[in-house]
Amino acid sequence: MAELVRITKEFKFETGHALFGHDGLCKNIHGHGYKLSVSLIGTPILDPSNVKSGMVIDFSDLKKIIDKTIVKPFDHATVLNVNSPHIELADYLEKKGHKIKRVQYQPTSEMMIIDFAKKIKAELPKGLSLHHLILRETETCYVEWFASDQSP
Repeated sequence: MAELVRITKEFKFETGHALFGHDGLCKNIHGHGYKLSVSLIGTPILDPSNVKSGMVIDFSDLKKIIDKTIVKPFDHATVLNVNSPHIELADYLEKKGHKIKRVQYQPTSEMMIIDFAKKIKAELPKGLSLHHLILRETETCYVEWFASDQSP
């Protein structure tokens, strides 16, 4: 029986956001240097004729997936909830040439990591599973998402 192996790759991106209705400073537009750790689980390819033999996934292939789904859309963007009055701000900033990422949720780290998990799972090759994500908002604050914690 093939052995399961977890692999992890880390990504960095800069993102701004504002939390409409929040009772603290986070109601203001501000930014973070996010660090995202993506861990997959799968069995290494055992076919010696396959150029990826011995790998669960080539780290460069994982990088392509995460760049496409997370880094490029969110890096140096301001993330705003379109279900709040921030939609007016989003419209204004976009007209002025700013990169806006419109989301259907309050853009907290908790909600972003749920969104990221959905996006990543949809892009993974057959036979690989998302094991967990860690999204670091600051050096001392982070959120985690584990597949094992989710309801079937």
